[in-house]
This record gives sequence, structure tokens and C-alpha cells, in this order.
Amino acid sequence: MAVVVPAHDEQALLPGCLTSVLDSLRHLPVRAEVIVVADDCRDATAAVAARLGVVVLTVRARNVGRARAAGMAYALRNGPQGLWLGTTDADSRVPRRWGGWQLRHARVGTELLVGTVRVTEWASRSTRVRERFETRYRQGLTGAGHRHVHGANLGCAATAYERLGGFADLRHGEDHDLVERGRRLAMRVVADAGCAVRTSARRHGRAPHGFAGYLDALDDLPAAPSTVAPERTPCGG
Repeated sequence: MAVVVPAHDEQALLPGCLTSVLDSLRHLPVRAEVIVVADDCRDATAAVAARLGVVVLTVRARNVGRARAAGMAYALRNGPQGLWLGTTDADSRVPRRWGGWQLRHARVGTELLVGTVRVTEWASRSTRVRERFETRYRQGLTGAGHRHVHGANLGCAATAYERLGGFADLRHGEDHDLVERGRRLAMRVVADAGCAVRTSARRHGRAPHGFAGYLDALDDLPAAPSTVAPERTPCGG
């Protein structure tokens, strides 16, 4: 298993993310590596990652799709057979059982695994934003799974990833794009809400039109019925 974490100027939040990922992989019965892609960083992101003993790649893309793809390409350096690819974001923390959850899906033949997120720290946001987000997020949960897509909580069989041609060169929405292509090809896409990743409600995001921008938009909405489709809720940045 390989887990890719794109990061742009994330020295503050990256240690918490990597500690949680490493903890979730620690006791798995397979080899696992974590790959941080430091994308156009002006801070100590790469040094922080290196101190935690993970693989560090540096790129100058300022593009989350390209950064995520660079990490996946490194993970695939020995070929796709028997490999599972996971990804999360530098401002997120995965639960301890996340690695095992991903591995179980790999073993039952899931080709694309789409997870959910939760926000536990709302100090930088208004009560109105929190209530609107939580209402809309619940609307995207279904009896069979959910309609959300997040780069902070994705997994993919490496063979399926190669068939899809990998993450597109997109500054945002690369996660939705990958999943939509998988569905068009009738891959086994599983939306499982059973292992949510904790993510940030910060105001200053890293990706344009990412999760921070989505929350900003909720703050600007009039008090009216939902105008934001739950399945398009972005994450990351």
C-alpha cells in the first residue's frame, strides 16, 4: 500500500496528518509507504516530512492534480500488480483504522474507494457555516453509501488507476474527475461512509475552489433551500 499526501506550505498541519497516517499503517500485514509531494513550498514542508521518515518528492506545479499524480507515479515505480493506492490531504487526519479499512476494500475487489470527511474544529467559522455544511452533508448520505467525493479520503487499486490514466492536471476537482471517469468505465466504485477522515475548516485554503472556498460560499448564501449539490462538496486545500 502507498499513501500520497500533496502539500503546499503545510509545515504547521502536516505533522498531525503524517502521524495519523503512519499510525494507521503501522500494524498492517503488508508493506506500506507514505509519499509527501511538496508542491512549490516556501516553508519547511519538505523538511518536516523528511524528519518523520516518509518519502519526500518536490515539484513546482502549484497544482494539486499534478502533485497527487506525481506521488502516484512514484508509488507505481515497480508496477501496479498487488498495489493499493490511498490519498489524503495535509490538513486532514485519518482515524487509526483507516489503513485497515482501505486494505479490506482492496481485498474484496473494490477498484475505487470514496470515503467521507468530518470537521471537528469550527473555531474559525461561524455557527451559520457549520449548520449549513452539516445539513448539506447529511443530504449527501444515502442508505447505500454517500454522494460525496474527497481527495482527503480516497483509495484506488493501482491497476484501475493506470486504466484511468491517473489524476488529471487540474488545480482543483481532480478527485471528482477521477471518480467520474471510473464510474463511466463501470469500475467497481464503492462510496463507504464508515471511516470518515477529520479535515480542516480553515479560512485560507491551498487549492482554488477547494474546501475552504466551499465553506466561504456557504457563509455568503442567503437563508434559503440548499443551492449546493452535496455530491459536489469539495475537499482539500
